[in-house]
Amino acid sequence: MSAAQSQSTLEDKLKALQCHFTWDIDTSRSKLFRIKDKLEDIGTDDGNSWLGHIYNLQGYIQYQLGFTEEARHFISEAAEAFRQSRNTVSNEGPWLVVNYGNLAWLHHQLGEEAESQTYLSKVDNLLKEYPSPSQDELHPDIYAEKAWTLMKFGKDKKLLAAGYFQRAIRMQPDMVEWNTSYMIALVNAVKCFEDTPLEEDIMEKIKMAKEQDPENLYLAIFELEQRAMKGERIEDEVRELARKVLENPVSSYSGMKAFLWVYKKYVSVDEAIDLAEEALEKHPDEHFLKRCAALCYKWRILSHEPLKQSKIQRAVHLHKEVIALYPDGSLLNKLNLALIYAKSYHGLAEAEQIYQEQLEKDLEPVEKQMLYHYYAKHLMCDRRDYHRAIEYHMKAAEMPEETNFKENSITFLQSIVDGNRRPRCREIEEFLSKLEV
Repeated sequence: MSAAQSQSTLEDKLKALQCHFTWDIDTSRSKLFRIKDKLEDIGTDDGNSWLGHIYNLQGYIQYQLGFTEEARHFISEAAEAFRQSRNTVSNEGPWLVVNYGNLAWLHHQLGEEAESQTYLSKVDNLLKEYPSPSQDELHPDIYAEKAWTLMKFGKDKKLLAAGYFQRAIRMQPDMVEWNTSYMIALVNAVKCFEDTPLEEDIMEKIKMAKEQDPENLYLAIFELEQRAMKGERIEDEVRELARKVLENPVSSYSGMKAFLWVYKKYVSVDEAIDLAEEALEKHPDEHFLKRCAALCYKWRILSHEPLKQSKIQRAVHLHKEVIALYPDGSLLNKLNLALIYAKSYHGLAEAEQIYQEQLEKDLEPVEKQMLYHYYAKHLMCDRRDYHRAIEYHMKAAEMPEETNFKENSITFLQSIVDGNRRPRCREIEEFLSKLEV
């Protein structure tokens, strides 16, 4: 076989692997940096059943961002994490198929073809030794890791992730963490598209998952929220659950962020702030808790109820801290800081400065679209600059990226046409017609 044929065969084998390098993953730098931050917030405490998956994804992200040595470190750590979490007599099992696939790709990308071929052989051996229980389907461990990974990449991937979890569970129903994550993916996917109570069959699945995993706070939060949406009073139960949340290890997997949302929505945003501050007082150096507290203050300011200047200053301080702690993915945090400045006394100049600084940057299209949308709302609501607000909503709307920002800007422009609010009604109508809206 010639060298060219050998290389072609190797690449064909690599493309056929099931691993992060072959899955449909958004590789935009802004998205990767945000997920990198989220993975770091999860933490790496012993006993985390997803630790191998975390390291695998971190390694892939590090490679895509250009940090090859970090990528090598994380993907190698993933193999050891899987061995420890599985706690089996054998050092190898089907849970290493994705990891070995990542290593085969990484070595190939780094020009280390002999090592790449070694891991391709390891994958082949594992698939032969541990065939899928269901013919014509992937092994359940592969489905589970693919599902867990896709959950991190936006609402449009969550329903797909839920489907992969369902396939894994059908073949291996005794994995508690798969059942729990299946429900989290499914509920989040449905909630992304609807703000109505869940169907009864989904509620039954939540109850069954809770019986398997009674300490999981996400499942408890989902159930409370659904009961509240149907008119039940849940305040006392939420306050009681708050004590459990505070006792959990500090991690984005603690349920804190989801819990604060429910607390804010059905009890009190001020009490949510108090809870976040109490958690932060116990763990003053935890980055994730600072993000949670900053988010609570943002909710409070958006409620448009009077707020003491000292509270606004605390919100500003927390957002500045978060921006410093997450410098690579800080655009949204900066826009939130601008929003807070705009709602504070004499803060319009600071808000405008932040927006102008971001408008001058070379941002990725999705980031630019988000910036245009936020700035349009700022111009409309805070500066009462109707004409410039329309211009920036148009800028967001005409970009090809299909996001909530585009959709919301189009909705705003359409409301002007529907209400026949002049001036510029005809111009906006023609603009939307060109977008085929």
